Amino acid sequence: MDKTPVFVLTGFLGAGKSTLLNRLLADPAFCDTAVIINEFGDVALDHDLVRVGETQVARTTTGCLCCTIGSDIRSTLHELHVLTQAGEVSFNRVIIETTGLADPAPLVNQLMPGGAPALGLRDHLVARNYELAGVVTLVDIVTGELSIENQFEAAKQIAFADRIVLTKSDLARDPATIRDIESLRARLTALNPAAPIDDSHQGGFDPAGLFQRRVYAPASLGDDVIGWLALEEAIRGDGGHVSNGTAKPGASPFARHGGRIRTFAITRELPIGRDAFRRFLDLLSMSAGPRLLRVKGLVHDRDEPERPRVIHVVQHVIYPPAILDAWPNADRCTRLVFITDGIDPEPVRELFEAALDGKPIKAGRALRQLASTVADTFRTGATQLARAMTN
Repeated sequence: MDKTPVFVLTGFLGAGKSTLLNRLLADPAFCDTAVIINEFGDVALDHDLVRVGETQVARTTTGCLCCTIGSDIRSTLHELHVLTQAGEVSFNRVIIETTGLADPAPLVNQLMPGGAPALGLRDHLVARNYELAGVVTLVDIVTGELSIENQFEAAKQIAFADRIVLTKSDLARDPATIRDIESLRARLTALNPAAPIDDSHQGGFDPAGLFQRRVYAPASLGDDVIGWLALEEAIRGDGGHVSNGTAKPGASPFARHGGRIRTFAITRELPIGRDAFRRFLDLLSMSAGPRLLRVKGLVHDRDEPERPRVIHVVQHVIYPPAILDAWPNADRCTRLVFITDGIDPEPVRELFEAALDGKPIKAGRALRQLASTVADTFRTGATQLARAMTN
């Protein structure tokens, strides 16, 4: 009980992790919480979207914690420990908000006793002062089934959870969608029969209850979880080299997630017209579909320059923008982060500029390039599937 509990908050891209975290941090009872926000890509953005009170600590890192060499969670926890010993911060729990593409196996292995071996004094200090207390996985009812079908990480996040939370169920307003939610619940129970399933929009839902101290026991979550942990230990023992696409020293930090996963950013200093930006999102969503895993960003709106718009796109769904009361910092340029499956960044950048500058011929050329990229991705995936079925 002397150890500080560590909770992992995960969920596939767009599941609503930052929304839940903001809701949690608004509770005065959580003013003693240290927050680690993991980001995927070269432009740090998520920490601008999370409101952090005076007594919270926000540590951000670009690069996925499950595959970025030299940037593991133990390093960050050790930094927090040093700050605590120096009297600079004080907290009673740690919440790690992972990137939506995070594979939970290496994170759990680093935090569980008997997991990844300690490599020095730093790791021993972390083991003596912190313990994994729970893994909370959010599942978006709108895109959850599609994510589970197409993205292995989504299924693993669910399998490792000891608490599962359904999000965006407030969007279910017709009988067919409500039936889909029940089907999704059954799918989640099949993947992880041990984890309770909550609904974030049901009466009585208590987000604080998800992050109360408890014992996290992978053995209770099924044979798949134990097998994945053993595989992760073998990967580390082999120096990170694995022949099935898992990251190895010197490889791309995104290799763990498959060679098609791309992340890139678009920035623009000039304010943006609202209608032109909406045209860009509509065209991109229609062209890329489910290959557009995630778009998130802050937009400098021409009509309301002092109030940035927060943009969220998940696969084929463009959510209404949220409007902040003020910019989170002095940087007022539009910045968008894209995570895609097999989409080349250049056509997206060209479409962005063409849509905003009102150049239909250039936009049409970018759309044709984008359609070609998506078609190539589908063909490659179909070829790989056919080969797998014949082997």
